[in-house]
Amino acid sequence: MEFGIFTVGDVTPDPATGRAPTEHERIRSMVTLALKAEEVGLDVFATGEHHNPPFVPSSPTTLLGYVAARTRRLVLSTSTTLITTNDPVKIAEDYSMLQHLADGRVDLMLGRGNTPPVYPWFGQDISQGIPLTVENYGLLHKLWRDEVVDWKGHFRTPLEGFTATPRPLDGVPPFVWHGSIRSREIAEQAAYYGDGFFHNNIFWPSEHTRQMVTLYRERYAHYGHGAPEQAIVGLGGQVFMRRRSQDAVREFRPYFDNAPVYGHGPTLEEYTARTPLTVGSPQQVVERTLGFREVAGDYQRQLFLMDHAGLPLKTVLEQLDMLGEEVVPVLRAEFAALRPAGVPETAPPHPATLRRGPDGA
Repeated sequence: MEFGIFTVGDVTPDPATGRAPTEHERIRSMVTLALKAEEVGLDVFATGEHHNPPFVPSSPTTLLGYVAARTRRLVLSTSTTLITTNDPVKIAEDYSMLQHLADGRVDLMLGRGNTPPVYPWFGQDISQGIPLTVENYGLLHKLWRDEVVDWKGHFRTPLEGFTATPRPLDGVPPFVWHGSIRSREIAEQAAYYGDGFFHNNIFWPSEHTRQMVTLYRERYAHYGHGAPEQAIVGLGGQVFMRRRSQDAVREFRPYFDNAPVYGHGPTLEEYTARTPLTVGSPQQVVERTLGFREVAGDYQRQLFLMDHAGLPLKTVLEQLDMLGEEVVPVLRAEFAALRPAGVPETAPPHPATLRRGPDGA
């Protein structure tokens, strides 16, 4: 099983000081977190894609390309590549290029995005979000697999005799996760292509997560890709840890209360009861994360959101130390012991990564 972190790259004032990082500071901190993730033994670093304040990661391939040059082993991913407002041709070429630079250590998560104004900024209509997703991914899938593409759709100009360059490394496209919180059509799309389904369940109760993952697994089997339990599933989560749970709650509360994504709503206690957010000791994080298996079955990737809501970089690095030293080793062993034979441990790795040693050499 793979464990990692994802960032949304928000620029949020620290409620303890009132100061927000500059965009430069925030971007550099994301690089620091990626390097720290590899240092502490995590498997994946993923970045979101946003084109509006207060977020900075508007160019995931630029960030991940830089991180690729600074790391040896870490899988580099996105926690959303906008399939609706990006041109599929550009996605195909950008991520193939990144794949070559990272020697295969690349996959990506496709999503529709959750910011309505982004659609008209990029010449699209939000009411067409699902049709855009279906058509654009159909083209992207074809561009990575067919040397010469003739294609005609509704949302972009036709292609005639087009070849996307560079071609995928060794002819193997990056693995694709289809990310969704609520759209059944996206779970269906992931199942149809035999791709991964990532349910970023940071805002939703466990029963909703169960329904979405079950739908994906059933449809994955329906399309002949394997048994339901062989489908490739990823989950999101949020944690904040201190040695004593009461210290974690006390320290994190002002950040929760002022966070742009969930502040000024339910209390911290209400939110942790309803969603996967875990604020407590490392042992509590272990126990809560192991419980996700009861909801989603045996799954392949777990990503944690750690660096949001204005938390100081020093604090987040402390969190990563605890995650790498005290949480992930236990989770690896426990999930491995519970996983039945025949259930994939991870998403399919790129062949180029299998030729490299465990340290990336």
